[in-house]
Amino acid sequence: MEQFFKLKENGTNVSTEIMAGFTTFFAMSYIIFVNPAILSATGMPSQAVFLATIIAAAIGTLVMGLFANVPYAQAPGMGLNAFFTYTVVFALGFTWEQALALVFICGLLNVFITVTKIRKSIIKAIPESLQNAISGGIGIFIAYIGIKGANIIEFTSEPANILAINNTPFAFDGTYSNIFSVITNGGIIPALVDFTNPATQLAIVGLVILVILIVKNVKGAILISIIATTLIGIPFGVVDISNVSISTGGLSSAFADLGITFGAAFGPNGMQSLFTDPSRIPLVLMTIFAFSLSDTFDTIGTFIGTGRRSGIFSEEDQKALETSTGFKSKMDKALFADAIATSVGAVFGTSNTTTYVESAAGIGAGGRTGLTSVVTALLLLACMLIAPIAGIVPSAATSPVLIIVGVMMMSSFTKINWEDLDEAIPAFFASVFMGLGYSISYGIAAGFIFYCLVKACKGKFSDVHPILLVSTILFLINFIVLAII
Repeated sequence: MEQFFKLKENGTNVSTEIMAGFTTFFAMSYIIFVNPAILSATGMPSQAVFLATIIAAAIGTLVMGLFANVPYAQAPGMGLNAFFTYTVVFALGFTWEQALALVFICGLLNVFITVTKIRKSIIKAIPESLQNAISGGIGIFIAYIGIKGANIIEFTSEPANILAINNTPFAFDGTYSNIFSVITNGGIIPALVDFTNPATQLAIVGLVILVILIVKNVKGAILISIIATTLIGIPFGVVDISNVSISTGGLSSAFADLGITFGAAFGPNGMQSLFTDPSRIPLVLMTIFAFSLSDTFDTIGTFIGTGRRSGIFSEEDQKALETSTGFKSKMDKALFADAIATSVGAVFGTSNTTTYVESAAGIGAGGRTGLTSVVTALLLLACMLIAPIAGIVPSAATSPVLIIVGVMMMSSFTKINWEDLDEAIPAFFASVFMGLGYSISYGIAAGFIFYCLVKACKGKFSDVHPILLVSTILFLINFIVLAII
């Protein structure tokens, strides 16, 4: 194990990697339950999506650990699954089978741009100031996820600002039954909650415990805080252990449903019907493009934001990325592992599988090698049998971890020259839009756009790398397409 994962070389050991693997798992395990809830709205069997989510996440994470030897987990991405359901299926009228086919093609496209070095060329083209902004921005993003998950803030939307409910124009008819999405046009008022919610109280307790353990440099602080907060949640009434059981009956039923989604991307309602209507082919291509753009930059942002700061991608590895051919650097291998995971997930029946920003929790716990990923993958597979046990860990226990990891990552802001507006303006928009826009890729888009704008205004447009310029144009096209459709 030492020789395979090179633990000493990476300054870690087996126990640290195992704790990091557990930490990443607990931080991301919500996707096992949330993804089926979102995708099943399209008509996909919920139990099939449950299994597909686990299988895609486990395979992708194992490849990341065993092939690239880096501590990143993969799973169907939040945001991408919402785009799959509410835009591709509901708004654009694709069947869920066709949507899976689109995801599969997106995965193949990502493999192509990885093998042809387009992905790593994009990474090399990003200026250092923007890379630091992306790292700090992910800190804001992941801390915001934690604050939301802890229910520390609430949002009020006044009726006059509600535009759509369930993707149809809003018209109050006296009932709000079966609502799965609400779209508003401003008027959202954020505020602190009144702290009467037991789950919020538990999250505050967990945050205090974690801060104390972190400041005291207690080894395994993150995992200890998750376990302690979960146990404290029992008397709080937040954690219910009365329904915990391990059953294989439900598993056999889930596997039967998996037969409906497995390979559906290639069936008569999927790939075989995707290109039969010539009038919809431009829409098909634009949708694949939108999928790929978000997936690619989510991954690049996660690697830049977490890998370089922690030393997972060393200077030697970064040099190998720039000069080597094939898959000789960790980054090359990690990008390839991420690319193939999307297509694998589509085959089983789930939306885009991507590198999870919650991996930062495991990295914050000391994870530095693929052993962390292997542990996470094994825990994901175990969830097929012990999903009820995994499900008792409340977001109130994992949210404080994301908040503190976000704090750690914000140190990258110190490397930005905030007195130089050439750096400060793109860095600001990249980092703030990442959190408030709830999207790594759109935060990067904002940074790219304002970087090009600033350089153009200063008469330094020649400083903009051609790849960064092309990426910016593609983002703009993507925004225009989204506006049209």
